Formats: sequence, structure tokens, C-alpha cells
Amino acid sequence: MSEGIAARDLTRPDYLQYGTTVRSWLTTTDHKRIGILYAVAITFFFFLGAAAMALVRADLVTPSADLITNDQYNRAFTLHGIIMVWFFLVPSIPTTLGNFLLPMMLGTKDLAFPRLNLLSWYLFIGGGLLTLFALLAGGVDTGWTFYTPFSTLYSNSHVLLAALGVFVVGFSSIATGVNFIASTHLLRAKGLTWMRLPLFVWAMYTTSLVMVLATPVLSMSLLLVVAERAFGLPIFDPRSGGDPLLFQHLFWFYSHPAVYIMVLPAFGVVSEIITCEARRRIFGYQFMVYAMVVIAVIGFMVWGHHMFVSGQSAFASMVFSFLSFVIAVPSAIKVFNWTGTLYRGQVRFSASMLYALGFVGLFTLGGLTGLFLASVPLDVHLTDTYFVVAHFHYIMVGGSVSAFFGGLHFWWPKITGRMYSERLAQFAAVSMFFGFNFTFFPQFVMGYMGMPRRYHVYPPEFQPWHVMSSVGAVVLGFAYLWPIFYLGWSLVKGEKAPDNPHGSTSLEWQTTSPPPRENFDRLPVVDAGPYKYHPWHSTPDEVEQSHRPQLP
Repeated sequence: MSEGIAARDLTRPDYLQYGTTVRSWLTTTDHKRIGILYAVAITFFFFLGAAAMALVRADLVTPSADLITNDQYNRAFTLHGIIMVWFFLVPSIPTTLGNFLLPMMLGTKDLAFPRLNLLSWYLFIGGGLLTLFALLAGGVDTGWTFYTPFSTLYSNSHVLLAALGVFVVGFSSIATGVNFIASTHLLRAKGLTWMRLPLFVWAMYTTSLVMVLATPVLSMSLLLVVAERAFGLPIFDPRSGGDPLLFQHLFWFYSHPAVYIMVLPAFGVVSEIITCEARRRIFGYQFMVYAMVVIAVIGFMVWGHHMFVSGQSAFASMVFSFLSFVIAVPSAIKVFNWTGTLYRGQVRFSASMLYALGFVGLFTLGGLTGLFLASVPLDVHLTDTYFVVAHFHYIMVGGSVSAFFGGLHFWWPKITGRMYSERLAQFAAVSMFFGFNFTFFPQFVMGYMGMPRRYHVYPPEFQPWHVMSSVGAVVLGFAYLWPIFYLGWSLVKGEKAPDNPHGSTSLEWQTTSPPPRENFDRLPVVDAGPYKYHPWHSTPDEVEQSHRPQLP
């Protein structure tokens, strides 16, 4: 599928060997190293946010406030939400796997603006530290949405600093998005036309468009909160002629597209894994591309389905409800096409494949329950209950985190040059799937029964469901921690990885493991032959006659 990739030069150092000092890492413009810097940062934030939720779930084991006070509970779930959404879920796949893989998949040496890429990491760290200081020093009790008037009038916590921190991180997302868009337009290898791009590249491209177009709205919204809180400007305060619903419109105009900032990259990761591990060309490649583009466009038009009970007009609610059902169609197309790709494929149930299949199952259930919330009568009953919490986590955590772990395992040999224990990884993938369902499926039941979210004193009849959810959270926590040990062990004692252990034909696997600083000795020229999509070109008959490369 490609020409011009030189044979492996065993004397040439890989990207990890180009400087081993801390300064060499903190001043690097290598997209691969910046991806690792992001991975270290978001891992820290992930476990901090998970620790806050562990405290919440421990307190919810009993119906009374036995462990923490009301105010501490509010601050704990706010810390969990702010950290997980803004500092893990939104940046997770684009800034780590996207940074590392996009230039190699495009067949180029680096992103279009390497220094801007490094600046985006420093903005992320700066905004993260500012928000972390606000959350840990004084705490924030408004919830991750910063709803007014809580964030402007009634909260005595460090809302201003936290909002400024998220404001700064928004510039990091914009910088990353601009870099990815420019690189995809300008730096594709010769012969790599738009309809030959891997679906992962399409996912990064559409995600970047959403980041660049939607993030400024969030930044402006938070800046208005800061202006009202710090200077008393009458923007959202109804006593001064302001409108608190204005903030909700501005916030959800960004935050619903932000759902697809978290999910679209996962689509790309899962598409690459399923295509390779099923040894089948992706079913309906063009439909997959169009579905991602349609999701990115319509995602800007459905923000109002978060506001059915806020007082907006019945006509507006009907329009937003209809559009919410419409956007389910391209998402369903993707699930259908993944299923079609698996049909008659030589499926290998590797750890990365188990994570990908887990994503498909959890995302499908989360999407179906989203249709419940898109229906105005049902949403009136389910708003602000644990049903919403469960739906959100099935999409964001069950879906996006499963895809992130799947991508991490799939490309781990390329990133580190080491192999991990496949059996331990498979056990972690299965544990995550069952632990997640055990944690969040009971919350669907609680929510439908009327259990409101953000309450830690509740009627005793809900206790069995909360206990079940908390026990599942223990299993889920183990599943999140377990990869640290076997992946860490692989860095020290793992078997050296071959250049292409999965037998894939996409460009990132045509260079060494780990890659050299410039990715390729010579820039590749893509020749996809009779097929338009390159990650796997074999027909079913050719698959049956081929030798499957085996992983340890």
C-alpha cells in the first residue's frame, strides 16, 4: 500500500533516545513526546477525579450522611466532575493518541505547528494547576456545569479560580484543534487522498472542527461568570435585569458538542481496532466518514434537549427533541458498520479488541437511553435523577474510557517498543466491562424510581441499589488500576515489540517500534491499489489463506 519507506536502520536512535534529561522533554517539539507528556498529565487527573468519586460512593453506602458533611459532599462530586470532564475526557484521546499517531498516519514528520503543540501542553498544565488549587484549597460546590446563579451569587467557594482554569484549558483545546486541522489539510503523504484517510484521522479532524468552533463559546461563558462574580456586572442576575437561562444556553451550546469531542475520537480508535483484529476492510467506509461529519454538524443543533424543564417554549423543545432523534441515526450507522465488519471476519479477541467490543456495547446502551431523555415527556420525569447520571457515564466513561484503554493497548508496542502480558490485559478489559455495568446499571433503576442526583441523604429503599453501585465501583477501580502494573512491568521486563505485531497495513505500523524522531527515514507514498481504505485490504477469501501474526 505504500512505497518509499526505508528499511529499518538499527543504528538510528528512536524518539525516546533523543535526549533523556527532564529539560529535553519539557522543551521538546516532537509530537510523540508531547503525546506522552499529555498522557502523564491526564493520568494524574484521572486518578484524582476517581479518588473523589470513591469518596462519594463510600458515603452513599448508607442513607444518612455518615462519612462527610453536606458541603463536603457537594465539593467532592464537583471536584470529580470538573476534573474528569475538562481534564480527562475532553483531552484524553486527541492529546495523547491523536498527538502520537496523527502525523504518522498522515505520513509526515510532525504536526504543522510543533511549537504550538508544546504551548498547548503548557496551557493545559497551567489551567489544570489553577483549577486544582481552587478545588483543593477551598473547594467548589456548584457542580461541573457552573450553573448560575449558584456560581455567581450563592457559592462561597473558589468558583472564580476554577472557571479561570477551565478558561485557560480551552485555549489548549483550540490550539490542538488548529494544529490537527492544518496538518490534515497540508501534510498528507503523496497519494493519501481524503477517501483514503484512516477513520482515526477522520475522527481527529471532525473532533478538531468541533473544538475550534465550540470551545470559544465555553470560554466566553466562563468569562462572563467571572465578570459578574468579580465585578458585579448584571449579566445573569435577574435582580439586575440579567437572565440565568442565558448561561445554560451558552454552556450547552458548547457542552453538547463537547460530548462528541469525547466520543468522536473513540469512534476512530474502535474503527482501527475492529478493522485490524477482524481482518476485514471496514464495512461502508464512506458511510462511516459521512456519519462522523453529520454528527459533528448536528451536534451544534441539539443543545436545548438539556433544557426541557428550564422554561423554554414547547415548540423549541419539540424541535430539539426531533434533532436529538435525528443525530441518533449516524451513531446507529457506525454501530451497524462495526457489526458488518465483524461478520465473517477472523476475529481475534485480544485485549484491545475486548475493550473495543466493550465500547460498542456500552455506547449502544448509552445511546438508546439517550433517546429516553430526548423524549420530552420522559425527560420531565427523568431530569435530575440518577438515570441521567447513568446515561452520561455509559456514553462518556463506559464508552470513551473503554476506547482510550483499547487504543492504549493496541498502540502500546508502537509507543514503547515493548509487549505486555496479553492475558493480564484481557482480564483487565473484562473486569472493566463487568465492573462498569455493575456500577452504573443500578443507577438507571434508581433514576426511574425517582432517586434525584447529587443527594447523599436518601430514603432507605434506595440503599440496596446504592450498595450494589458502590461494590461495582470497587471492581471498576481495580480494573483501572490493574493496567498500571502490567504495562509498567512491560516497560522494564517486557519483550521487545516487532515493528508490526498486529499485521496492520496502516502507515504508523510501517515504521520502527518505537519510531525514529522523524517517524520515517523517507516519507511514504501511498498506493492503496483497488481499495480506497488502507488499514486492511484483504478480502475474506484472502484472509482464509493468509497467516495470522500472533501476539504473545
